[in-house]
Amino acid sequence: MADDRDSERRAEARRILERVSQEDATGGHSAIDRATRRARDHVTAADVDRDDWVEYWGTRIGRTLGLLLLAGVIVWLVLYLARNA
Repeated sequence: MADDRDSERRAEARRILERVSQEDATGGHSAIDRATRRARDHVTAADVDRDDWVEYWGTRIGRTLGLLLLAGVIVWLVLYLARNA
């Protein structure tokens, strides 16, 4: 009984280690590089069906406007905090 649990744990550990090594081998990029690539793909609507041009351009425009709004709020917050400091 204990040997079964031990062998199951070892097999699970091997599967986890193999998965981590595969992810490491295929990734090969820094965390910052992956994060910027994911952000760029998100804003450029890489996950949207390109055959539906309304959804594609609507998503791109909406996400770009959201990014600009976020940048504006950050600039406003920095200026507000700098003025009150």
